[in-house]
Amino acid sequence: MLRDRPLQRVKLLPALKKELRAAADPERAGNSAWFFKTGKGEYGEGDRFIGIRVPALRRIARNYRSLSLDEVSALLKSPIHEHRFVALEILVDQYERGDAHSKQAIFIFYLRNTQRINNWDLVDTSAPYILGEHLRWRPREMLYRLAQSENIWERRMAIIATMPFIRSGELRDTFAITALLLDDKHDLIHKAVGWMLREAGKQSSGELIDFLKQNYTAMPRTALRYAIERFPKAQRKRMLAGAFG
Repeated sequence: MLRDRPLQRVKLLPALKKELRAAADPERAGNSAWFFKTGKGEYGEGDRFIGIRVPALRRIARNYRSLSLDEVSALLKSPIHEHRFVALEILVDQYERGDAHSKQAIFIFYLRNTQRINNWDLVDTSAPYILGEHLRWRPREMLYRLAQSENIWERRMAIIATMPFIRSGELRDTFAITALLLDDKHDLIHKAVGWMLREAGKQSSGELIDFLKQNYTAMPRTALRYAIERFPKAQRKRMLAGAFG
């Protein structure tokens, strides 16, 4: 029995890829390529899609949660977007179920493969659940380094990874990393910052208002609009004009 297990495991990755091919939809692939901006000069330039909905990808990923880390690595290196998405879903599942040793190994693996986590959905489906969770009880200097990266996806990881901190009522890092990203030129960072600020506001609207008041002149309008979405319409209008009292 023990000798058979490696042979069974080797067959998992081809089976997974076969199942993904069977679920592919060429028409949806074209729509996804447009939605994720894969054209020349766009943020997802060159990415390839086969057209599978996220719920289906997650269902398939659950069937292959025992993939080895080497196989996950191979899948993450694929030029096909959905392959990388499934690899990250499997990695998150393994992190959540793992012991301390395996969690540490997955955390290190994740950081070594950030170049493969190269679109906003790939970041959002993985960074909070691996980076953020791992750093909840550990030093967080790494996130500040990522926030200053030349790589847009690493900058997005830095702020999105604070989601578990927010849900635990810890807002300091979200506000501090946001401050580092206020002059970022990319709309996808503005949206991520605004999203996390909005989440922080669910924990403490007062702290959010104080932060927005202090940083109003530097705050990108997209980030500000996202951050204040939960406030009443009249209050949002005043905030957009810089009135936070």
